[in-house]
Amino acid sequence: MKFTYHRILSYFLRGLLVLTPLAVTAYVIYAIFVFLDGLIPVPIPGIGILMVIGLITFAGYMASLFFTKPLFEWFERAVFKIPLVNLLYTSIKDLMSAFVGDKKKFSSPVIVQMSESVSRLGFLTQDNLDVIGQQDMVAVYFPHSYNVSGNVFLVKRENVSPLKGVKSSDVMKFMVSGGVSPLEH
Repeated sequence: MKFTYHRILSYFLRGLLVLTPLAVTAYVIYAIFVFLDGLIPVPIPGIGILMVIGLITFAGYMASLFFTKPLFEWFERAVFKIPLVNLLYTSIKDLMSAFVGDKKKFSSPVIVQMSESVSRLGFLTQDNLDVIGQQDMVAVYFPHSYNVSGNVFLVKRENVSPLKGVKSSDVMKFMVSGGVSPLEH
């Protein structure tokens, strides 16, 4: 009798291990879809998200045209003059450009020697800190595990070594998962 309970508990836990990541992933994708679809209220499901995607693509197209580019630059200069809006706008813009812009910031994974026996994985985000008088320092971003936050440390350049042969997306997955996801070559 005891053997059956252990076997049933084992099957239940294995089922949780298989279904939980699938269910959470499906729910997050569904929630994002519903949110984006609801931005433009249209009675036909799915049309709202297509309109949002079309609007984003059209805005990107307009921002890249020669004759509309000055208009976007003028708008940006106007936003920079508004104190609180400036902080919020530039922070969001910098974060977005770190992932999808021309100057991707999380593409240089590094290992930083923190002490004689401890090292941390991170991403080199600024190679030149002359503007703050730190010629021998670099900025390294350390994501937190199971979170969407992290810390930026200024560390001595000599303690930072690039990770070669490892994709930055695999390093990010490794760090965010708390070291559970494997690093692959």
